[in-house]
Amino acid sequence: MNQASIFDLNATKNDGSELKLDDLRGKLLLIVNTASNCGFTPQYAGLEALHKKYSDKGLVILGFPCDQFAHQEPGTDSEIAQFCSRNFGVTFQLMAKIDVNGKNTHPVFKFLKAKAPGALGTRVKWNFTKFLVSIDGTKVQRFSPATEPKDMERSIERLLPA
Repeated sequence: MNQASIFDLNATKNDGSELKLDDLRGKLLLIVNTASNCGFTPQYAGLEALHKKYSDKGLVILGFPCDQFAHQEPGTDSEIAQFCSRNFGVTFQLMAKIDVNGKNTHPVFKFLKAKAPGALGTRVKWNFTKFLVSIDGTKVQRFSPATEPKDMERSIERLLPA
């Protein structure tokens, strides 16, 4: 992994267009692997609340759907977007479905896991693992799936751009 910063990477948005993470330089990123049929799925509401509260202060939330945990995200990118909008009013950026572990791990998650290993080493253990990335794109803090979005507010406020 030779990326110095997450801003060296790109990812595909839910609509198929490319997101150059460099375009988010100077923003605080909250990156979450999500799923529609998980016990933690109601966290979408909390993530949306954080988005509404902090997006104008420099927080960008990126939801990366993943179907690697008990087949809890079987839908297409379009179905996932519809589900999130209809059930949780999600307006933060959803990305295309990816892998977060294994040989097809998306480069964003390779970077995040290398910067912030968890209890299982570099593996993501379940849906709704959250990564808070500093505004310079180099420091990453990992939060467990059980951490409610509202419980991250102190960390978010401390790291928001001045």
